[in-house]
Formats: sequence, structure tokens, C-alpha cells
Amino acid sequence: MRALIIGGSLGGLAAAHELTAIGADVTVYERSVDRTQPRGAGIVMQPEVESLLARLGRSVPSVCVKLTERQQLHRGGAPTRYAAPQWMTAWDTLYDALRGPLGSVRLRLNSKLDHLDVQTASVAATFGDGHDATGDFLVGADGVGSTTRTLLTGRNDLTYSGYVAYRGLEPESALSPALHELLSERFTMFAVPGLQMLCYLVPGPDGEREPGSRRINWVLYVNTREEDLPSLLTGRTGRRYDQFLPPGELTTDSETTLRDLADRELPEPMAELLALSKVFLQPVFDLPPSSMSMGRVALIGDAAGTVRPHTASGTSKAMGDAAALAQALHGWEPPAPPPSGYLQTWAASRTTHLRLVAGMGVRLAAQSSLGTAGPRFSPSRESA
Repeated sequence: MRALIIGGSLGGLAAAHELTAIGADVTVYERSVDRTQPRGAGIVMQPEVESLLARLGRSVPSVCVKLTERQQLHRGGAPTRYAAPQWMTAWDTLYDALRGPLGSVRLRLNSKLDHLDVQTASVAATFGDGHDATGDFLVGADGVGSTTRTLLTGRNDLTYSGYVAYRGLEPESALSPALHELLSERFTMFAVPGLQMLCYLVPGPDGEREPGSRRINWVLYVNTREEDLPSLLTGRTGRRYDQFLPPGELTTDSETTLRDLADRELPEPMAELLALSKVFLQPVFDLPPSSMSMGRVALIGDAAGTVRPHTASGTSKAMGDAAALAQALHGWEPPAPPPSGYLQTWAASRTTHLRLVAGMGVRLAAQSSLGTAGPRFSPSRESA
């Protein structure tokens, strides 16, 4: 079986491993020129990820930092703490762990999907540079802005949730001694209506797990008006981004407003952490499920429908989708038609799982009034 995978992030790499394991000839097509940007930064270790790592000969401790406690910070008084062992990794650490063992699997960068042609006996893809590829099956693993999904359905059902995620990923060594003592080995939280911040340690840029060589990952969710997104997603260079503003691109005005908000709303240690960071930004979008199986094409991960980040399951869901898809395709030998019965069963099961997790994410967001209350961040309001 010749399999084309659109999207070379974690879900696409997982699909490459799963399909290679059942004997497929796999090529991965990634639209980015390189994979150096931190896409999502911190990741909570989940069973689906652990299972794939184990089959690749990697242990959880080899790619993770272990936390021992959770703590809730307050704007006054001592933190509230309780024991909660947990393993945390980072996007780039996990990417390297998956990319290295792919061996002969082809990964073609700078490949923007432009056109799909699904025929009775094959599926063909055309890319922005004129490259054509034909396969027996195609997997759309190209994320929340999935071109695969748009080309197949003719629709873009992406909707803004009402809040954004500001993120930072900084060297552990940059923390002051007091801040390091507070945050080290702990999952730290703070929330008020319309605002929530989390932070924790993850491996260093080359997977380092030794104290002093790791990184501190944080995310700040803030209710933000949709009309403010165009200015927030316009970088210092004037470039307009769609779903991800890279580190260092937040404009001076937006950065000033954000730090004023942090000083006003956050506990002092969290405001200190934000102030030393190169902030990057991801609006939180919702994408409802559609059919995951369409003949010779399957959608996995965020391309099939999103879950809110509060579930800590976006990566694990994509990997679960990929593993179950490989089981559905196992034993298929073209030129026989794809096993439509198995694929429909796979799609129904994974869509049910997606709906459950997506609903949980919306409920978790609502507990902090994220997306359900007025804006806490508004550049136009602050400057008025």
C-alpha cells in the first residue's frame, strides 16, 4: 500500500510509524520549510503517546520531566498544594523522538497541498511547487487549518472560541532563585473568571532532563474579542498570521497591554515569569467533527475536529486515531478496494471519542469562564 500523509507534525509522524508497521510505503508531506518553531510547547504524557514510544524503544522518563505536586497560586496568601505525580514533555522533544526512528520514510518539507483527486483506484495530490504524488490511500493530518478537509468538504467550519492562549518557553536557568524554588517539580495554576495560567517544567531544547538544563513552559488563556484578533495576529514585521504568532512577533503595543494585564491580574511570580519570556500566541478555535473516512482518504487529529487544550489530549487523540486507523487498514492489499467496513467502524468509534473529549474541553473552559464572559484583554479598550 502506498500511503500519502499530509502534515508532518506529531500526528503525521505517528501515522507514518503506524502505517509503516503494517507494511505500507509511506511519504509524509509537510507545508513548513522547517520544524524549528515550538508548536504547542508543553505536552502532558498520555497512554497513547506512551504506547507508541514503547514500540519505538523509548521510555517515558527518557523524554519527560517528572512533576511531584500541583499547586494553586493566589494573589494573596500561600499556595495550595497537593501531591500529583505527572510526566511532562515538550513538542520538540517528542518530535525528535518520533522523527529519528522513521528511517527510510520520506519526509518532504515545503509541500503545501493545493489539490486532491480521489479516483476509484487511487488518490492523487498536487502541491504548491508543482510536485504530484499518487497513492492508494491518503491521511489528512494537517491540523486545525486542514487543507485536506477543506478540499474534500468545500467548507471551512473553524470558529473562534472567544479566548486566546499566550505561551512562553524559557530556559530554567533564566528563573530567579525564588521563582525556580516555587515552580520546580510542580504543576502550577491560577484562575479567575476569563483568565487562567498554567506553568511547568519540560525537557530542554535538545531533550535535556537534568536540573538547570530544562525549560519552563507556561500558557495564559485570556478572553479576547474576535475583532481584536487581526491586530494580535499581525507580527512586528507586518506579516499577518492565521493560527500561530511565533515567539518575538508580538507587537510592542500588544506586549505592553499583555504585561499590564499580567501585573494587574496575575500573582506576582506569574507576572515575573511572563515578563522574562518571548511570548507566542495561539487563538483557541473550535472545529466540529465531520466524516473521518471518505473513500481513500482519512482525517486524523485536529484535521478531523478539535479538542480544547484544557483536556491535555490533542496529541494523544491524534496518535490514537493513527493507531486505530492502521488496525482498520491492516491486511489490505491493493489493487483491492479499501476495507470500507473497517474504516467506517474506525471512523464511528473515533468520532464518538472526539465528541466526548471535545465536550469535556468546553466544560473545563467554562469553569474559568473562558469564552463565556467578557474580554479581559482588549488592545483597543486599553488604549481608549
